[in-house]
Amino acid sequence: MGVALPPSADQDELWSGYFAAHYQGRTAAIAERIFANSGVRTRQAAVNPLTEDVSGWSTEQRMRRYQEEALPLGKEAVERALTSAGLAAADVGLFAVCSCTGYATPGLDILLARDLGMSPRTQRLFIGHMGCYAALPGIGAVSDFVTARGRPALLLCAELTSLHIQPPAARLETQQVVCHALFGDAAVAVVLRPEEPNQRGYAVREVAAVTDPTTADHMSWQVTDLGFRMGLSNRVPQVLARHVRPMVDDLLAGHGLTVADVDGWAVHPGGPRILDTVQRQLELPDSAMAASREVLATYGNCSSPTVLLILDALRRRPEPPRRVLALAFGPGLTLYAVLMELV
Repeated sequence: MGVALPPSADQDELWSGYFAAHYQGRTAAIAERIFANSGVRTRQAAVNPLTEDVSGWSTEQRMRRYQEEALPLGKEAVERALTSAGLAAADVGLFAVCSCTGYATPGLDILLARDLGMSPRTQRLFIGHMGCYAALPGIGAVSDFVTARGRPALLLCAELTSLHIQPPAARLETQQVVCHALFGDAAVAVVLRPEEPNQRGYAVREVAAVTDPTTADHMSWQVTDLGFRMGLSNRVPQVLARHVRPMVDDLLAGHGLTVADVDGWAVHPGGPRILDTVQRQLELPDSAMAASREVLATYGNCSSPTVLLILDALRRRPEPPRRVLALAFGPGLTLYAVLMELV
């Protein structure tokens, strides 16, 4: 794995130095409470609102800046992942990129493959607008390629949510306040390679998904003239509460396992209520959620790279967990899970 982060910003300073002026009167008091209860201490921002206000920028301006910021950030993450794996860029058989915060053609997949020196025969895949859970179907796609072709593959998740701050609203829009309080920027790259003797790492055992299309309006990502605007219903935790336990039990049962057999949990921190709901439904101890809560506190919700940041934290422990279940959630509403085992 390889992680690349833009400069860090303190949550309290973001509130007092920028967002407090975004809201007025009663709205400001409610927004301040949301910021204080977000579970976030620091976030990373390629475009820091304390020094550069993009809330009035057009989508065209934001997309140009996305290209400028995402390319070096993605390159740094990929180079670190390849170095860690002991591979050259030319060894990569498939290069997949997940991003929902910016678009351009040629995209990150083409430009980074060029700049990094990947083979002209390297296959590429771009996964857009899947949002916070995109890393897990991304892992599914690249692991399938590795299994079928016997060659290494590379996944990059890069998001610049700081480009999509919305202008001040005349009335309270709680969904936008929550988004402004939670989201940060990051890039994480992951190398998957064929399983070989004496090679230590996490083997991908299964990828599973459940989508509830009856709740499709609960989470949205709309392209507007002023950037991408997120819709986030407060009913999302209720939907997760309905689906997460049956999904996890079914996935684990197929491998003769139960929740008690999983010693590493990488749960996407969509917010404190999301983590509380998953913990309650799966009956997990506080220790099982520690990595997810710490990533939320340190990085915020970075959309697709976030669950990979948790996986990175778990694998760096003095005693890495033997079995890891990664869970992420996003538009659909969709729940994705990946079961991994240390080999």
